[in-house]
Amino acid sequence: MKSIKWMQNLSLLSMAWKRYLWGLSLGRSARMTIETAVAQQSETKRWATVAIVMGCGIGAALQVGKVPIAAAMLQQNLGIDLAAVGTIAGIFAVLGLVGSVPAGVVIAAVGARRVLLCGLAAITLGAASGALAPSLAVLLASRLLEGLGFLLVMVAAPALLDRVVDVSARNVTMAVWSCVMPFGIALALVAGPMFDGWRAIWWASAGFGAVLFVLAGITVPEVASRTGPARSGLMQEAAALAQRRTPALLMVLFALYSLMFFALFSFLPILLTARLGVSSQSAGGLSALAAAANVVGNLAAGNLLARGVNRNGLMAAAALVMGASAFGIFLPMLGGWSAFVLCLLFSAIGGLIPATLLATAPAAARSAAMVPVMMGLLMTGSNFGQVCGPIAVGAVVSAWGWGAASVMVAAAAILAGLAAWLLARGDHNGVSEARDPA
Repeated sequence: MKSIKWMQNLSLLSMAWKRYLWGLSLGRSARMTIETAVAQQSETKRWATVAIVMGCGIGAALQVGKVPIAAAMLQQNLGIDLAAVGTIAGIFAVLGLVGSVPAGVVIAAVGARRVLLCGLAAITLGAASGALAPSLAVLLASRLLEGLGFLLVMVAAPALLDRVVDVSARNVTMAVWSCVMPFGIALALVAGPMFDGWRAIWWASAGFGAVLFVLAGITVPEVASRTGPARSGLMQEAAALAQRRTPALLMVLFALYSLMFFALFSFLPILLTARLGVSSQSAGGLSALAAAANVVGNLAAGNLLARGVNRNGLMAAAALVMGASAFGIFLPMLGGWSAFVLCLLFSAIGGLIPATLLATAPAAARSAAMVPVMMGLLMTGSNFGQVCGPIAVGAVVSAWGWGAASVMVAAAAILAGLAAWLLARGDHNGVSEARDPA
């Protein structure tokens, strides 16, 4: 009897142990399921943030692209000439030239999310004010507000992306970010003719900005600040960053790329009309196609950098291809359609440069706090080329003809190759090495 009772107790103990282990297993499984769900939710929110920030960049770029498509409407409605239209369009570049680095300092001080939202608000208010503008003076004032918003978004957004994505995804993310300008401009060129008048275009761009403001306010998180200089020392840190060799060379590279790109594309419709004998409308469509080819290079750069291709060599090779293509484009050595194919090559290969520069900037900043300032430096270079390229080409073409433009672009390409070579000499403590840990 004792033996039977002992065996019964042992059986009960065994059952209790099995139930304990089963409960423990369920607990672990539940915890693992919860942890997995939380991780998946966090990853989903991260990429939703990336998508919204990219959309903000496209919304900002729309403000640039809407002016060319509305140029004829503006002339007819306001009774202005092409010079005034050029002023309406050129305000953005001038603001970017003088305000990009200060914008980066402000972002480092108060946070990228706040500045992004302020930029979207400025775009929305500026576009709405412009839609109501009774005169050129009021429209120009509204464009100043839009331009300020554009500047804040274009400096804050990549700084946010750098903080949100993992280091392993940075190259691809920045390559996609470099597509927002050509994509946004192309979207404006395609959608603009669907609207009845330039005021409708302005209202639509204001509405898009308002939607982005709401989405960004809901989705984009307030990223915790990392180690960096105190606010009182930000200007000194920014000045020190600009004086270092690597950031300065990256800024020069962006300026030279922008100069080459806008030297061609500011006058491409006129050039294609002369070389191909097509209508101005057809030349505009072909020019938009050539500009869109830039996206191919942007995306290819992300893939190449992820595969470990040397970024300095990539930029040097791309610059030299742009310079060589310029001779076939501007000089009458090839047929018109062959020259247009070279325009596609010029744009696509050139797209490798801005994507590579944007992917390189965070490492060159050396600290997370200085990433917005580094982005501001790149924007300064970009806007310098955007302002100077068309002016320089217009001057040399007026004096010596289209052939002189090819010499100018080729000279800029050689200088860009030299800047990339200087970067490659030991990378100057900033391009290849990771930045300071957060």
